[in-house]
Amino acid sequence: MKKINYIDDIDKWQKEFTFSIPITPRFQETDMFGHVNNTAAFIYFEEARIQYLKKAGLFLELTDKTKPIPIVADLQCDYHKQIFFGDLLQLYVKLHYIGTTSFDIHYLVKNQDDQLCITGRGRMVQINPQSGKPTPFSEEMKKSLSKL
Repeated sequence: MKKINYIDDIDKWQKEFTFSIPITPRFQETDMFGHVNNTAAFIYFEEARIQYLKKAGLFLELTDKTKPIPIVADLQCDYHKQIFFGDLLQLYVKLHYIGTTSFDIHYLVKNQDDQLCITGRGRMVQINPQSGKPTPFSEEMKKSLSKL
């Protein structure tokens, strides 16, 4: 397997995941070659990220325009094995790093045969919705994220 810049030891890295959701690729996500289009991974990451944050009890009131909101600052994806319509996927998410106003999360996608299909990472930044500027996490938020 190729070297992935955000993973030092792939076996150790995989064992650190404790949260996951199932993903079933939809036919509309396939391309003319019969495999899931590369853009679908980012949709899968979004779904897993939302469920992960819900499980942590964070960002549940996104309609309140006075409270800080999370935004995606960057997203990286590495493809290791093709995914096809009908595959049953498990998408794992974990907190990798938490700073003052941002956190990095990592993603791992395996198919029904426990084969590594996709890895990824992304940075989320908490911003003030009025100013658009980063705003610090509370200690309670940091604890909630770190619990998972």
